[in-house]
Amino acid sequence: MSSGLDTPSERPIFVFGCPRSGTTLLRLMLHAHPRIAIPTETRFVLPAYTARAQFGDLADSENRRALADWLTARPATRFRDLGLDAREITEEIVAGPPTLGSALAVVFRAYARRHGKARWGDKRPSYIRHAGALLRMFPDAQFVHLVRDGRDCVASLKEMPWYDQDVNHAISVWREAIDTGRRLALRLGPDSFYELQYERLVADPADELPRLCEFLGEDYHPSMTAPQALAQQTVPLQKKWHGLTRDAVTSTRVGSWAQRLDAWEISLAEAAFGDRLAEYGYEPSGLPKPTTARLARFARTAAHRRMAHRKADLRERWQRRHEPSPVDCRLAPAAVPATAPQGRPD
Repeated sequence: MSSGLDTPSERPIFVFGCPRSGTTLLRLMLHAHPRIAIPTETRFVLPAYTARAQFGDLADSENRRALADWLTARPATRFRDLGLDAREITEEIVAGPPTLGSALAVVFRAYARRHGKARWGDKRPSYIRHAGALLRMFPDAQFVHLVRDGRDCVASLKEMPWYDQDVNHAISVWREAIDTGRRLALRLGPDSFYELQYERLVADPADELPRLCEFLGEDYHPSMTAPQALAQQTVPLQKKWHGLTRDAVTSTRVGSWAQRLDAWEISLAEAAFGDRLAEYGYEPSGLPKPTTARLARFARTAAHRRMAHRKADLRERWQRRHEPSPVDCRLAPAAVPATAPQGRPD
């Protein structure tokens, strides 16, 4: 399928969704495209945005150098995972436009360049809560929201060694992701926001991915349907929860919530999700409604989370009033590589 565009796109691509919705698999599929480079999850975009005031006015080259050091030298940013030369990136940031978005784009563009690709993206489930910040830094970005049956997401979250919340929080996370996705779809429109479902993606990647590529303005490439070779090279073995990405794309885990959740957890999730499941075509279990006590506990959790989100939004408004310099990316378009090899493994 051809994109039909005379000028290849350089718009950044951000992939997000509820945790455990399959965003890692989708990231690998996109990274398998000859023109698109999306690294393993980074840890510097949102922290840098939150800390933007501490870097001072980026019109000062020394402040840009301090920002570059913050990005490249701290283990918490996972910059080393990108396989880039820290000194080269630092000098490129110092020589670049004096905005935070420009500095971050330098890193991602260099990563794409390392792989012989013209376009970059990034993936983190939590980006769905921070699309506003991403848009401020990258106004031309495109967003891809991956949706999966909320009961499967809840079941998977509960099994993660890094997840330390209870089932009420897990249910809330999926519901919040769906509601935020709806608002973003209305705000951004079909040119900047695209939504697809995990179940359809794994059932027939060759059918779903061409439509995603059309949204991105890219030609579809068959290599996207077989990302397991990339996963074997780039997904750390210790991340056992991503183990299925190293095998051929499969739908074997679709609907496994029926065996992985207790009956009361299923009924609570379905009650909390309301019509959201049906709107995506997910069939209800038919279990009885949850008890009043369980619904009340969930309501308290959801209310506490809403309050925390509101406080975070207020902090963000305050920070915007005290920004020392602009944040939008101002990098000039890069030269498109003459060829687009797959590049070295991450």
